[in-house]
Amino acid sequence: MISTVNQSKNEIFEIGERCRQDLESGLMELKAIKDEVKQALQQEEELDYQTKQARRRLSEVSKFFHTYSEKDIRKAYQYAHDLQTKLILTKQKAKQLMERRDDLERRLKNLKNTIERADNLVAQISVVLKYLTSDMKQIGQALEDAKLKQEFGLRILEAQEEEKKRLSREIHDGPAQMMANVLMRSDLIEKVYKERGVEEALVEIRNLKNMVRSALYEVRRIIYDLRPMALDDLGLVPALNKFLSTLEEYNRSIQRNTTIRFRNIGLEVRLPSKLEIALFRLIQESVQNALKHSNASEIVVKLEIGKEKVLAVIKDNGQGFDIHKRKSNSFGILGMKERMELLEGELNIDSKPGKGTVVRLSVPIHVHGKGLSYTLSKTFEKNL
Repeated sequence: MISTVNQSKNEIFEIGERCRQDLESGLMELKAIKDEVKQALQQEEELDYQTKQARRRLSEVSKFFHTYSEKDIRKAYQYAHDLQTKLILTKQKAKQLMERRDDLERRLKNLKNTIERADNLVAQISVVLKYLTSDMKQIGQALEDAKLKQEFGLRILEAQEEEKKRLSREIHDGPAQMMANVLMRSDLIEKVYKERGVEEALVEIRNLKNMVRSALYEVRRIIYDLRPMALDDLGLVPALNKFLSTLEEYNRSIQRNTTIRFRNIGLEVRLPSKLEIALFRLIQESVQNALKHSNASEIVVKLEIGKEKVLAVIKDNGQGFDIHKRKSNSFGILGMKERMELLEGELNIDSKPGKGTVVRLSVPIHVHGKGLSYTLSKTFEKNL
């Protein structure tokens, strides 16, 4: 469509240019015709004067014909007749020239109108093309966003299936195996008690207790990964504090020397359950992205819960990245943006290669269905 409109614009422009060329040649022709008309009118005026003089001469010769010879009379008559003929021809020529001049002036006027209309059409089509091109870019971006969202949706389904598989493996390899061992140990304790006595049976019971304790730890760990109980029991701040300290210890156990610091500089109050869950997952995603991709030695999480808005900053001193480039099969940031749209909040990511990454989250606390504006406190502003 844009190509067709652009082609039409070029054709109208060419029509306008041809009209301009015709106008220039027409103006030159009109000037020449006007000169010819002027000369014809001057010649007509001169011939008219000469004709009048010839008629007077002829009248005089006719009146006093007895004093003039026949030759003089014939000569005077012929001269008057020739002048009259020339005058008639000159008038006809002048009339034809003036008609031609008038016709050419009308054609040139039409050409000027055509040129103006062509220029206006070209200008209007340029505006249309500009809007079309802009709209097509927006449509292309919308299609790209829709495609990314579709891919993101498919990735969510895949992630859900992978998570189910992971949980299935963890339960099978962890608590399920331990419970099977507990069952076998209980049979063994009964046999030891009968064959070897109470002392050795008590030793087996102590081993069984340790096994049950390990199974309980594994079950609690799996439950915590699914949803931290501290989030429901104590709220966002304690849950984040426990999660980040546990995550730091776990990373150190696998020889990742990354320090994770958490600072709450706002109110330590309970928020709506869904909002606490969403904020916890957003901060969790940001911290885990930093651990996976940044190679940072330090990650700082700052949180402020105000009366009307929750603000969070996740900053690392890692390798950073180009925010304009998206890795294939990478939907972490897109997922965070989707969550922020649902929360009617703002997500800002500031990062450059070699300069670390700063993620800023701003989420309104909804009161009666409306998000209220909030100004950063001086304390939080200072700590940003």
